[in-house]
Amino acid sequence: MRQRKLMNQINVVPYIDVMLVLLVIFMVTAPLLTPGVVDLPSLGKSAQPPATPLEVVIRSDATLLLRERDKGGSERRVTNAELIAVLQKRQAGDPEQPVVIAADKDVRYEAVMRVMGELQRANVKRVGLLVRPAGR
Repeated sequence: MRQRKLMNQINVVPYIDVMLVLLVIFMVTAPLLTPGVVDLPSLGKSAQPPATPLEVVIRSDATLLLRERDKGGSERRVTNAELIAVLQKRQAGDPEQPVVIAADKDVRYEAVMRVMGELQRANVKRVGLLVRPAGR
């Protein structure tokens, strides 16, 4: 009986043929595909300027001041009730009236959170904290 010899080579010609056919298919179809075009909306200038925020200043002795920059930057001392009354009056005209809290760096965190809680209960939607940039 004749012994068979083991074949220890791989025939890669069929794999090369398949790869070349796929390459030709992709080369022919790639220029025919149109890329997805996203039609972005354009934005013109805003009809009205953004609202100037009201500033609630908390001093180191926990007194509150209300600074209205749109009225010349005048400051006046207010209580919590007066602050809420002024903010509700301003929000009746503009529900998106922003309010920023400017607290002295020595003010306790609790005092700032109390003012933020009062603003939240008064349904003030846009509340921020005013900080000084580093290096000044």
